[in-house]
Amino acid sequence: MYHRKCNGPFRSISTIALASASPRRKRLLEALGLDFSVCSTDVKELDPASALTPAEFTMQNARLKLGGAVGICNQDFIICADTCVFHAGKILGKPRHFSEAKAMLHYLSKKWHQVFTSFVVWRRSDGSLRQETVVSRVFLDPLNEDVISAYCSSDEPYDKAGGYAVQGTGAFLVKEIDGSYTNVVGLPLTEVLLVLLDMGAVEPCVKD
Repeated sequence: MYHRKCNGPFRSISTIALASASPRRKRLLEALGLDFSVCSTDVKELDPASALTPAEFTMQNARLKLGGAVGICNQDFIICADTCVFHAGKILGKPRHFSEAKAMLHYLSKKWHQVFTSFVVWRRSDGSLRQETVVSRVFLDPLNEDVISAYCSSDEPYDKAGGYAVQGTGAFLVKEIDGSYTNVVGLPLTEVLLVLLDMGAVEPCVKD
């Protein structure tokens, strides 16, 4: 069995691949002390304007990423995830340019919205799959035009669902979170860890 030394409260006992280019997801797993490889794939994601519910949208995207990763990542376990922002019947993806980022933040300002993250964990030895969707609610502070423009002039909004990063400079935008903070970052860490423990990919790291 694969064992690594204790670098945190948990350690990997099997090889693990995080099939994501997101540095935020990588940092969250690293904080647990896990040893894993990043093995991202270039998979075309679904159109946010599709007729899917946000839970269907994120889960299907996560499954698409897994389909692309299985043949490329050779680790014992593969983790894939997808996140979207949802408000008033509309799924918000990542803004492509300045005006789109501004429009998203105007749309979300002074309102509660939902953040959906779906993740899948696949075990190579028997092909077993665990999947889950986690939902958090977020309230953005009232934002004036100058504040929104200043934030959108930075590089931060453009690879983030909804156009803001709760773990970065965009933290000043967020007034309140109801639910999992790490879910809003992009990976619901509590739920992912419980699945990894249950599937035998990791174990608690207790030092003498």
